[in-house]
Amino acid sequence: MSEERFGEFVLVRRHEQGHVAELALDRPKAMNAVSTEMARSVAAACAALGDDRDVRVVVLTSTHERAFCVGADLKERNSLSDAELVRQRPVARGAYTGVLELPVPTVAAVHGFALGGGFELALSCDVIVADRTAVVGLPEVSVGVIPGGGGTQLLPRRVGAARAAELIFTARRVEAAEARELGLVDVLVDEGRDREEALVLASRIAGNSPVGLRAAKRALRVGYGLDLRAGLEIEDAAWRSVAFSGDRAEGVAAFNEKRKPEWPGE
Repeated sequence: MSEERFGEFVLVRRHEQGHVAELALDRPKAMNAVSTEMARSVAAACAALGDDRDVRVVVLTSTHERAFCVGADLKERNSLSDAELVRQRPVARGAYTGVLELPVPTVAAVHGFALGGGFELALSCDVIVADRTAVVGLPEVSVGVIPGGGGTQLLPRRVGAARAAELIFTARRVEAAEARELGLVDVLVDEGRDREEALVLASRIAGNSPVGLRAAKRALRVGYGLDLRAGLEIEDAAWRSVAFSGDRAEGVAAFNEKRKPEWPGE
C-alpha cells in the first residue's frame, strides 16, 4: 500500500495494485470540519484520482474514530467577512463537486457524525456504507443557511422530495438504523467495520472492467432524471463507447476461456 498527502488534511492510500484508492479525511483535531484549506485539498486529490487511469474505485474514509466529518468549519466561517465568504464559496464547492464528478465508482465509509457538509460528501458518493455509530443529517437551516454542498439536490434523489424536505426543514439528526431504513445510507455494518467493509466492496467492484465501470457510471449519472427515451439514448452512447474496446474483447475472451480477465483498461 502506498500513501500520498494532499495538503495537511487529506491522505490518499492505494490498495489492490493501485486500483482502489482511499481518500481519507485527516483533520482529527477538528473532527474533519471542512476548512478552506481542506476543501482545496479534497478537490486536488479528486482531480488527481480522476485523471489516474489505474484507479477503478475511490473509497472516502475518515481517520477520526468518532466522526466521518462534522461539516463546514464554522469557526473559520465566523471569521470571514462577506467579501471573503464570497471568494471562499467556489473553493468550498470544489470539494463537493470534486467527489461528485469522479468518473469512477465511489464508496463512502461512514461512522460517527456525518453532518452538514460531511453528509453531503457522503451523498456525493455512489454507495454509502455506515456502521451502527453513524449519525447523519443536514442541520444547516438551524444555523441560518441551507445545505450548500449538493444536499438539496442529492438527498431528494435518494429519498424523494417530501422525505428530503422533512429532513432538511427539521434539521434533525438521524441515527444509523433509521438512516438505513430511510435510504440515507445503503449498507449498515457492525460498529468499527465501515472502512473494512467499504474496501471489500470496492475490491469487488475493482475486479470489473475499468472501461465498463466508467461508462456505466456516466450513463447512470447523466441519464438520471431524464425521460426514458432520452435516458436510453444516453445509455446507447455509453454502450457504443465500450462495445469496441479492448476491455470488451478481453471480457468476452476470458468468459469463453473460463479464466479471470486481464483488463487492458482501454
